[in-house]
Order: sequence, then structure tokens, then C-alpha cells
Amino acid sequence: MPTSFPPWTPEHEQIRETVLKFTHQHLTPHRHDWDKAQDWPAREIFAEMGRLGLLGIRFSPEVGGMGLDWWSTAAYVEALTEAKNGGVVMSILVNTDMATPIIDEIGTPEQKEEFLAPVVRGEKIAALGVTEPGCGSDVAGLRTTARKDGGDYIINGAKTYITNGAIADFITLAVRTGDEGHFGVSLVLFPTNTPGFSVGRKLDKLGTRSVDSCELHFDNCRIPQRYLLGQENAGFIHIMTNFQGERLVAAVMANAGMETQIRDAIQYATDREAFGRPVMKFQVWKHKFAELLTAVKASKMLGYHAVDVLNSGEDPTLAVSQAKLFAADLAQKVAYECLQVHGGYGFVEEYDICRAYRDVRLLPIGGGTSEVMKEIIAKWSGF
Repeated sequence: MPTSFPPWTPEHEQIRETVLKFTHQHLTPHRHDWDKAQDWPAREIFAEMGRLGLLGIRFSPEVGGMGLDWWSTAAYVEALTEAKNGGVVMSILVNTDMATPIIDEIGTPEQKEEFLAPVVRGEKIAALGVTEPGCGSDVAGLRTTARKDGGDYIINGAKTYITNGAIADFITLAVRTGDEGHFGVSLVLFPTNTPGFSVGRKLDKLGTRSVDSCELHFDNCRIPQRYLLGQENAGFIHIMTNFQGERLVAAVMANAGMETQIRDAIQYATDREAFGRPVMKFQVWKHKFAELLTAVKASKMLGYHAVDVLNSGEDPTLAVSQAKLFAADLAQKVAYECLQVHGGYGFVEEYDICRAYRDVRLLPIGGGTSEVMKEIIAKWSGF
């Protein structure tokens, strides 16, 4: 572990300040309206982020990225959470850290030029298509098929809970190309203008309401075999590798979000009076926030440890699983207590904590449930 931890450099802080400025100008002011509308101007925002160079923090310079480290991504994610809208932040992170890093890692030069470079420029939007009806966290059980036909794949099946599904230009899509189980899964890059593709229901969700999560349908969709990402039937390994980054940014987002919720709750409790004095003067709330701040600090350090492990090139599976498990579960408690201190106002949509309380419920579910994280931790701990 470095002597200075976390090892923030002036470059990291410059990224943080740039993203904070962008977030406060373009995202935060619209957090209520976009949630109420259940929509947001994704293409407009991504175009502006691309112009500022904010969509390729770790991607190689060959596709227009900055080629920076995981600490740069941590600074980027922490600054984005100031949008105070979990759906918008998730949509952005799907584009930059969930659907696309695997293309940078294993994609061909032609695939990077056709799919990844336009994302970095803010010209295309990506989605990650793994989850299916009836499968959930069981990636090895997916049923969407890709059958070879000449030089093409013919794809049939369905996906669900796909963030950016209604607006994506392409999907990093998990399909079955072989036998049942882990070793029959592949990844392909699927353009959404392919005949036979359709977007089904836009799901009416508890939280992250600003961004779409959709059912997707594939009916004899034909794509060229050159869109195969990596090796055929090696997709399960690629997906598990990609999950580490997805889970890590979820943990970082959770930790930064908790800090924001606590900061806002303390300010509210300082301004709000009850029984003739500020709510924050009551010992019960002083002690409650002391506990929350301590727990969030521990969670943040666990998250930073996972960043450090991944950044060093070591296998991050255990560290990332622990970071996501702890942060996602703690986020439920923090949102509960921060809403509670608001009293009745916390139950009103105009207060940020009301939306945060709904949004954080996805954290122990998306990207691998807390139950799956526990299984991984147990396995890697030798029991």
C-alpha cells in the first residue's frame, strides 16, 4: 500500500475538478425534473462529455481515451455522484465502465474503431446485455443463442433490466454459442439497428427512474461473425473479468453517495429546529452521525483498497466483492437514517434523500447481488 493513501496526484484532482464543474453545471440542477419525467437528454449530455474528454478515462489514446489509471476512474465516479441522481450516474457509468472496458481490453482494432471510439467521442451510446428473464445472476444459464450461418451469427432470445437499452446504439451482448453451462457463452457487439431487434417494456422501477431499464428482444437477428468479442465460448471469463470493474465503480459510487447524503442530512439537522433547538444538538443524532461517518470511512477505505489492488494488476476478485458487499449494504442503512432525520420532509420528493432512498436499493442487486458477493468471498477465503 502506498505511503500516501489514497495516492491522489494533481492529475487526479484535475479530473475531479473538471467532472465536478461539469456535474454541477449540466446534471445536478436537473435531478428532480429528469426523475419526474423518467427521462433525460442522454445524447446531449454524452456529446458534451465527449467534447470534454470525459468518456475515456482509462481507454487507450488510440481510441481517443486518456489511458489513465483506476485512481482516475475513482476520482471521476466520486465527482459524478454530485449529480444526486442515481439513474443518470448509472447510465453514464454503463457507457464508460460497464459495457465498454472489455472492448478496449480484448477488442480488435476494427471493433474499437467502429464501436469504442464513437463512445469516447460521445457519438454512440452503449448498453450491457447479460441479464435474462429467469436467469438473473446465473450468467452460465443464459439462453439467448447465436447460431452460425455462413459468415454471420443468427441471434434469438431476450434480455431484461438493461440500462440504456432503449437508447443504445449497440449492446455488448452475452449469447450462447456452445453447450449449456459456463463454456458455451460468448460476447458479441450487437448494433441496435439490426433487423429483428426490438425494445420491449420500459420497466417501471422503484428507483433510478431517470434512466430506462428495458426488456430487449432478438428475433433472427443477423450480425457478422467479425463482431465476436474475444474468443468464442470464452465469454463467461470475459464477463467475470468485466464484472470486477463494474462492481468496483458501484462501490465507489455508493461510498461517495453516502458521504453526500450524510453531509446534506447534517446540514438539514443543523438548520431544522425541534423543541426549541436544532435537531443536530440532540445527542441521539450526534451519536447516530458519528456511527455513520465511521462506517462510511471504513467502507471508503475498503473501496480504495480494491481500487489499489485492481490498479496494481493483482486479481481483484476478493477485494472488489468485499468492497461492493459492504458498501451496498451500508448504503441501505445510511439512506434510512438520513431520511429519518428529515422527518416528514424526507418522505417528500423535492428532497434529495427521498430519491436517494429509492435509488440505493439497486446497489445490493445490480452487478451481482449481495448474496452472490458472499458466495464469492467464501470461495476466495477457502470455505
